[in-house]
Amino acid sequence: MSPNESQHDRTEFVVELSRRLHAYGTTAQRLEAAVGKVAKRLGLACEIWANPTGIIISFGGGVGAGGGPENTRVLRMAPGDIDLAKLCEADAIAERVLAGQMGVRDGAVALRALDHPETAAFQWLTVACFGLTSGSVAALFATGPAAMLTSTLIGLLIGLLCLFAAGRPRLAEALDALAALVATTIAFAVSHFITPLPLNSVVIASIIVLLPGLTLTTAVSELAAQQWVAGTARFAGAVTTLLKLTFGAVAAMQLGRALGWQLSDPMAVVHPEWLTGLALVAAAFAFAVLFRAKLSDYPLVIGAACLAFLVTRFAGQAFGSDAGVFFAGLIISAASNLYARLSNRPGAIIRVPGIILLVPGSTGFKSLSFLFERDVFLGLDAAFTVMTVLISLVAGLLFGNLLVPARRNL
Repeated sequence: MSPNESQHDRTEFVVELSRRLHAYGTTAQRLEAAVGKVAKRLGLACEIWANPTGIIISFGGGVGAGGGPENTRVLRMAPGDIDLAKLCEADAIAERVLAGQMGVRDGAVALRALDHPETAAFQWLTVACFGLTSGSVAALFATGPAAMLTSTLIGLLIGLLCLFAAGRPRLAEALDALAALVATTIAFAVSHFITPLPLNSVVIASIIVLLPGLTLTTAVSELAAQQWVAGTARFAGAVTTLLKLTFGAVAAMQLGRALGWQLSDPMAVVHPEWLTGLALVAAAFAFAVLFRAKLSDYPLVIGAACLAFLVTRFAGQAFGSDAGVFFAGLIISAASNLYARLSNRPGAIIRVPGIILLVPGSTGFKSLSFLFERDVFLGLDAAFTVMTVLISLVAGLLFGNLLVPARRNL
């Protein structure tokens, strides 16, 4: 460590690193463990407490007799959004600082430089991937050509709504309910005036990007790691999102019925296997864009999503759906930790896209929709399915971490 690197410079670097890891979607237990190890390597006694909307970090002076004064920082932050490329860049900066290849002051400057705005081209690519994700998920649901096309168009419209809501706080607060209202109204209208559609499948596919399945999984994993406050807050946030989506969908259904619209059962559709495979790859590619992965990491992201889906499918056929989710979570967790150890990069590159098709967001949406429709028994059955899938997935992730320990927790 250079003698001109003061305690202030070191604490500023640790604070900035904490801010970045939180902003890029790191879970509370992983963030606390990673920042604690970095602070110790820099000679700082550090206590950190992370939650979905902020961080409290306290420094008790340097390790040893020459420690400085105590100070505490409180960071109020919005819930983080997954950004795999910036997470990798922040991790690489931390590695260079710890290796002595970069000073802590320069490291803090480099971390702040990650705040560059997205280009207009990438924003429009993100909108396109909303539609691609919706159409691909509709294909995975085996809904038929009309439903796939409708889901794609609605997904594009919701992507435009999300783009328009950026920087508009009041619209952003109502975005989930508005998106579900628009998606359900359009799907209902198409089903009544043009061709029968499987309404539930089309609506879920159309709003799949907004469903908080990953947030629910993260919340349960935090609770399992005894992060009671963070896990409870994140779980409450996920349920609130589900409630807003459900309200929008139910309001659209009531509006359609008031207008005299009718639903008809569509004909059963059998998809060829090649279409399922194509839809899987397309969905994985779209998630690579939505998770803002580096272009060079796209093969890893797509491969992880496809691997998890295939493991869930074949293990589920052999041992049951819950066991399939468990084995997929275990394999993805172990594979992500192994990759992180071999490449010295964050395992989130594999872990996050690997579990995205396993998370129970759509089932959670169905459970609340049934409750709003007064069908309590179906709602409770769907809610029980949500908890079963969550427990199976989180158990798989925990056993995967036990099989192959994480590298610096990222």
